[in-house]
Amino acid sequence: MRVGVLVSGTGTILDAMLQAGVPVAVVAADRPCPGLDRAEAAGIVTVLVERTEFGPGFDRDAYSARFAAAMEPHQLDLVAMAGFGTIFGQPMHDAFEGCIINTHPALLPSFKGWHAVRDALDYGVKVTGCTVHVAGLDVDTGPILAQEAVAVRPDDTESSLHERIKDVERRLYPATLLTIIDQGRVLA
Repeated sequence: MRVGVLVSGTGTILDAMLQAGVPVAVVAADRPCPGLDRAEAAGIVTVLVERTEFGPGFDRDAYSARFAAAMEPHQLDLVAMAGFGTIFGQPMHDAFEGCIINTHPALLPSFKGWHAVRDALDYGVKVTGCTVHVAGLDVDTGPILAQEAVAVRPDDTESSLHERIKDVERRLYPATLLTIIDQGRVLA
C-alpha cells in the first residue's frame, strides 16, 4: 500500500510513522516546513503545493484540485494528514474518497477545530485524548478509527496537556495506519 503523508510543520508525526515502519512513498506540504526537510533527509520524495492565499478569498476547491493533481502521479492508496494545516475541499475527497486519514487532539466528536486542547481545558473536562479518523468534508468529521484517553491534570497548561496528547498520537496514529495497511483497506 502506497502512503502519502501531508505535513505543515516540524514533522514529528512523520518521524513516528517512519520509526514504526509505515511505508511512506511521498511527503507533501502546503508550505515550506521542516517536515519536508525531514522527509528529504530520509530519502523520501517530497512535493510542495504551496498555499499562497488565506482568508475569505481562499478558493479551497481550486487549491484542493491542485493538490489532488500533484498527488495523482504517486498512485497513493492512503493519505495521512500529519499536522497538515489546510482543510481540503471536495476535489481532494473525490480523488481519495475514504482514504484520507487524520488525527485530532481530542476525543471526537468533542472539541472539534484548531483549538481543541484549549477548548477542553476551558470546558473543564477531566479526560480528553487523541482520535484517529477518516477525514470528512466538514472539519473533524468522518468515521473514528481509534481513540485513546489522556487524563487532564489539575496543573495542566495548554502546552503540557498538548504534549501528553502528542505522545499518544505518535504511537496511536502509526499503529492505526499499520493496521489499515495490514488489512489492505480502511476499516471504518
